Amino acid sequence: MREDNFLQIVEREAGLTPEEARRAARATLRTLGQRITRGEADDIAAFLTGELRDLLTSAPEPAERFGLEQFVRRVGELEGVDEATAYRHAQAVFVALGEAVAPQELRDMAAQLPKDFDPLLVAARRGVQRAMPQDPLSMSVAHLTSLDPAQARRAVEAVLETLAVRLSDGEVEDLIERLPDLRPALERGLTQSRKATRMSLDQFLERIAKVVGASRREAERHARAVFAALRRLVPDKEIYDVESELPGEYASLFSGVV
Repeated sequence: MREDNFLQIVEREAGLTPEEARRAARATLRTLGQRITRGEADDIAAFLTGELRDLLTSAPEPAERFGLEQFVRRVGELEGVDEATAYRHAQAVFVALGEAVAPQELRDMAAQLPKDFDPLLVAARRGVQRAMPQDPLSMSVAHLTSLDPAQARRAVEAVLETLAVRLSDGEVEDLIERLPDLRPALERGLTQSRKATRMSLDQFLERIAKVVGASRREAERHARAVFAALRRLVPDKEIYDVESELPGEYASLFSGVV
């Protein structure tokens, strides 16, 4: 998950300003990195970008052993707030982790934490539920790939956001009508360009990779899966209209091979 998206979740959950959310995320992730093993920190960090990734992996080995009370105290000291505020902020960051990180990795992280961390882990599970795809397109992508439901949703949003930058605004509006559950991702692309911004296939895939935090090869696999799912869910005419606005080199994404 991109750093700005992660911080927006923290803002939303705790009612913070952007700068307050950044401080809360910094303090919580740095402290979490001290409490879990480096290997687990690396696994969690793989789902994040920018400074957030580095904060988790900056603590020396071995992992320290402390409970929730000391965890909250450390977060408060780093953030410069009282413990009640630090606890509330840490919960918001764990919700964001739940939305950003694969459920299996969260379970692995939970296995390293004592039982008194349960309130924070409940917050993370709330984030997992929010990230679960409810829309048919994301569910179809999850079935077509080895991605878990949350990862499938992120892949779909990344592909559609990038596609919306590449297509004309009229075509994007048609897709929004067909895919109302994915309106936010398509509208994010529209805010970046309403003029069908030209980009090569490589640029298209690199942009997806950056949004989802994946390699170019993974981005291509995600895009193929999304277009294969679109073929199942969107009328042929709509698919034809999308294809007609894209250069020939994009044809490989519509091949149906995932």
